[in-house]
Amino acid sequence: MSQVANYATILAPVITEKSTKLSEHNQVVFKVPGTATKPQIKKAVEELFKVKVKAVNTVITKGKKKLFRGRPGSRPDVKKAIVTLMPGSTIDVTTGL
Repeated sequence: MSQVANYATILAPVITEKSTKLSEHNQVVFKVPGTATKPQIKKAVEELFKVKVKAVNTVITKGKKKLFRGRPGSRPDVKKAIVTLMPGSTIDVTTGL
């Protein structure tokens, strides 16, 4: 995969209270495109951050139904990847690439 494809696979880190708690267990959460596969995510994280990945789990969060200016609409679905790193590997998502 090229460097551009790696950046297209990993869209953004998810920085929430729950994802910060996962970092204690050597896990990092990223927002990824809906078409990204687990092997693609693993390869992109390993090449971008120079770490070893133990496992990748994905979850699709369905968008909420909301009102926009009084009209019904919905927020988009979001796919997240929970990446478990090998012991001794760390990623500091607050500093960026």
